[in-house]
Amino acid sequence: MAKILIVASDGFEQSELFVPLEKLRASGHEVHLAAPEKGDIRGWDQTDWGKSVAADLTIADAGAGAYDALVLPGGQINPDVLRLNDKALSLIREFGEAGKPVAAICHAPWLLIETGLAKGRRMTSFDSIRTDLANAGAEVVDESVVVDGNIITSRNPDDLDDFVAAIEKAVA
Repeated sequence: MAKILIVASDGFEQSELFVPLEKLRASGHEVHLAAPEKGDIRGWDQTDWGKSVAADLTIADAGAGAYDALVLPGGQINPDVLRLNDKALSLIREFGEAGKPVAAICHAPWLLIETGLAKGRRMTSFDSIRTDLANAGAEVVDESVVVDGNIITSRNPDDLDDFVAAIEKAVA
């Protein structure tokens, strides 16, 4: 079974963190959550604050060498916060450069833009950031899940089954 890292901050889209976390663990994978600081981070549940979850480690303490794949949940707040976090960007870049699966859903492809991992890739995302992806040099499509090499992208919470299935396939 694979060892998978999820990176998130306060404001992650609740379903986009909890569904992959629970499904991947149920499949027998070891899944850890890294956040900017120790302690709990709080999700956003569609229109208001949602559940909190404890981070297993800080982003600064995580390294791509210890994991087989990286999952980046979306929401508007979470990726916008993380794209200003140099340690998070370095970690994401490290996974990408190592050729390990990097799975980003909803607004999380902003992080792939920020790290240079979007350029030349076929990708999807939430509607409102597709222009950002295109401007970063990605070929943007409207599909539930897109796999281009080691990069996996999905549009929104409705695509979570396909998103998790693509992650499972990538670490098989």
